[in-house]
Amino acid sequence: MSYKEIRKNVFSVGAVDRDRRLFDELIPLPDGTTYNSYLIRGSGATALLDSVDPPMIDVLMKNLAETGIKKIDYIISHHGEQDHSGAISSLIDKFPKSLVVTNEKCKAMLMDLLHIPEKKFKTVENGDRLSLGDKTLEFIMTPWVHWPETMSTYLKEEKILFSCDFFGAHYAADKLMASENDIEKVMPAAKRYYGEIMLPFGSIIRKNLEKLKNYDIDMIAPSHGPVHDDTGAILDAYKKWSSGELSNTVVIPYVSMHGSTKKMVGYLKGALEKRGVNVIDFHMTTGDLGELASALIDAATIVIGTPTVLSGPHPQAVYVAYLARALRPGVRFLSIIGSYGWGGKTVEIIGDIVSTLKAEIIEPVIIKGYPTGSDLDMLDRLAQKIADAHSRVL
Repeated sequence: MSYKEIRKNVFSVGAVDRDRRLFDELIPLPDGTTYNSYLIRGSGATALLDSVDPPMIDVLMKNLAETGIKKIDYIISHHGEQDHSGAISSLIDKFPKSLVVTNEKCKAMLMDLLHIPEKKFKTVENGDRLSLGDKTLEFIMTPWVHWPETMSTYLKEEKILFSCDFFGAHYAADKLMASENDIEKVMPAAKRYYGEIMLPFGSIIRKNLEKLKNYDIDMIAPSHGPVHDDTGAILDAYKKWSSGELSNTVVIPYVSMHGSTKKMVGYLKGALEKRGVNVIDFHMTTGDLGELASALIDAATIVIGTPTVLSGPHPQAVYVAYLARALRPGVRFLSIIGSYGWGGKTVEIIGDIVSTLKAEIIEPVIIKGYPTGSDLDMLDRLAQKIADAHSRVL
């Protein structure tokens, strides 16, 4: 990727990583990702907004060289995580007179993570402005999207919001602008990105969205994924995803060793669908974690399916329970289904893990061996209880 001009004297100079398939050794990247960095050339000074992941430093330096830029006065750091900040030390070496502009919390993180000396920083607070001559940057503190120090920058003259992880997507698009790509792929990528890292912070995201109402925004340039030149779609999506509004949907993440739990999941899915409930099931040994996180954004119920391993749930089911606790989805109801051979404490162990969720527990169905007719009857009753619960609250 070479540099691209998105507005007069505003350039995208970051890197596209089409081959990366795992982020933070946790998040699947079926469509790769990008590390977006933006160069703003004013009549009096030049600013670079964020950098790139360390393996992509050469790409960033090449793109900067192609712009013909000779100096960078300010390096704006929105977020301390290395996929945004990892090249800052190299940039300071290349442009030794540059200052790193960020807030106090991010400054402390960058000093710890990158060992940047304190004298190289210029700190800002919410609403502070920085003049580049004919261009003005205004800084907006947008914490917890998704770290406590995250901020955004508004370019007043061009009405561009540089939003960091806010409104991003792990999506290595063919084109820079979202409108020029397949929007049916861009928006699902943005939703799964929201589910993976933004879901626990819905109430704070709503507050940050309120802050943005004070700005006339024509374009949103995030740190990952394409630039939103039609801001309405992504803003409306974030309002919906962070609203806490739930759908008539049950998510069933499950794992099955010898077919018993799989049989139970299939039967419960059919029983729920007969009662008008949408069901999304995920086999956790082959499923996509990002799709699960996306599904949890607005699901009303989660049912965890697991066999018994020794005396407790399968480790993959424990992982699902821990993930649900970490993401804190707004599910209203939760249950567990599964089988055992001689006994165990599956319900107690999973129940303890998810105890912090504000979800009503619907009586689990745990059976011995392969499901029989009476076991399937219990699943029918569970399906009815879930359908009734949804009718009550949705």
